[in-house]
Amino acid sequence: MAKTEANTSRGTSLVDDDEAFLRPASARQPSSGDKDRDSAVDRIAAKAVDNVGEDAFLRTRRRIPVRKGILPDWTKTRWGRIVLLLSMLAVAAGVVWVVIAVRDFLDRDPRFRIDSSASIQTVGNSQLTREDLLSVFGSDIGRNVFFIPLATRRSELEQIPWVEHATVMRLLPNQLRVAVVERTPIAFVRIGDQVKLVDAAGVILSMTPAMMAARHFSFPVVTGINPHDVLSVRAPRMRLYQRFIADLDSGGEKISSNLSEIDLSDPEDVRATIPAGATDMLLHFGDEKFLTRYQTYTLHLAEWKQQYPHLASVDLRYDTQVVLKMADGRAADAVPDAPTLQPVAPPAIHTPVAAPAPVKKHPAPVPPHKHSAKVAG
Repeated sequence: MAKTEANTSRGTSLVDDDEAFLRPASARQPSSGDKDRDSAVDRIAAKAVDNVGEDAFLRTRRRIPVRKGILPDWTKTRWGRIVLLLSMLAVAAGVVWVVIAVRDFLDRDPRFRIDSSASIQTVGNSQLTREDLLSVFGSDIGRNVFFIPLATRRSELEQIPWVEHATVMRLLPNQLRVAVVERTPIAFVRIGDQVKLVDAAGVILSMTPAMMAARHFSFPVVTGINPHDVLSVRAPRMRLYQRFIADLDSGGEKISSNLSEIDLSDPEDVRATIPAGATDMLLHFGDEKFLTRYQTYTLHLAEWKQQYPHLASVDLRYDTQVVLKMADGRAADAVPDAPTLQPVAPPAIHTPVAAPAPVKKHPAPVPPHKHSAKVAG
């Protein structure tokens, strides 16, 4: 206790001295006694700082906020909680009633009803008729516009083969807008004894012959696209077809317009039927260098036809030789040192074709380009 009282007395003296220090100085000159007293004050202040610590003069009290609940105090009682629960139930019931009332209003209000097909706009259809698109919305006539399932109708529209993408939206108060993107046919496809259309994805498109004639479609006929195959099989074959057509036409001569039929059943061998005088010629192009191989064919066709009047098939898949086959399945004479080749399938022509004979080879005339070619049967 003695030490505490000593500290207290020193603190009191320090305060008194500080007040004296802070009082404005008088006009008189400080005496030597004042200087001694100031030195004593400084020493007492230094000792006070050492004993008490500097933080004692800097620390202040902080007010800790007291968090109060959101609910008022009366809800903490038993009856208060009961009243609160009943109030919440009343609010929930009111919200449900409002939702039901709004729904009933929208359902019964004739201003939001699709009265007829005239309230449905159609955009983007050129191959499909308006009736083809409206057939999807038959059950929506007389229905409130807010209760028509747009996602379902869009999915049903895209089930139509000609529709690649569809959009359906509401136009308040009582209309629908249907916008479609149709598929673009790029070839005819032979399905059994029928000829239909096919797009780049391998989707088969039906159209009456009269409509095809009215639209003046001019495509080669493609075989090897089976409607029972999945699109993952048909799509790569149609990409091969597009690459084949693009390569043939890359020289600017529009060679693809001379093709009458293209067989895509073997992805490693594109076979095309081309008119050659009074008959058709079957060409085997393989899966690359289509334009170069076609130019080899046109360069030597007259010579081959003169030497082999019944020529019906030319296999151009090999860089150093070609394979010629007659309409009756016979081949040209063989060269002993020529490599053995597998016989090609009989050409698709209208004359009866006999069973294929063993492949024979015949030297081909030397073309004026970098490599020479051989002819084999």
